[in-house]
Amino acid sequence: MYLGRGYSYPIAMEGALKLKELAYIHAEGYAAGEMKHGPLALIEDGMPVIVLSPKDRYFEKTISNMQEVIARGGKVIMITDDTSTIMNENIRYKFQIPTTNSSLNSFLLSIPIQFLAYHVALLKNCDIDKPRNLAKSVTVE
Repeated sequence: MYLGRGYSYPIAMEGALKLKELAYIHAEGYAAGEMKHGPLALIEDGMPVIVLSPKDRYFEKTISNMQEVIARGGKVIMITDDTSTIMNENIRYKFQIPTTNSSLNSFLLSIPIQFLAYHVALLKNCDIDKPRNLAKSVTVE
């Protein structure tokens, strides 16, 4: 599961898409603010959840959503530009992106999610250069 708010939400959906395309693992991107409308019911002990939480106006609310995931046993991979030591034994890894102009956060958040999909696919011995059932372009008739 990938979670994000504001501009991070489409990046969460992109992360889930990349994991499906490259590693053939079912994943979904959700708006963190909508967790109580269904996705929270899916969290169980040990479930990996990627939380995109740049230090923006939604940061505190996203951290609150992350705590709900942790309380239910989810194992969090956090991607953020926050430099504080928000750590918990259930945060498996914290990817630190550079602090910069907030309009660049979407680009910087995209890099770790793409690397994650890439490395998971490598671990599963998937053909990264030629994912199955994907076309290089879409044609419209």
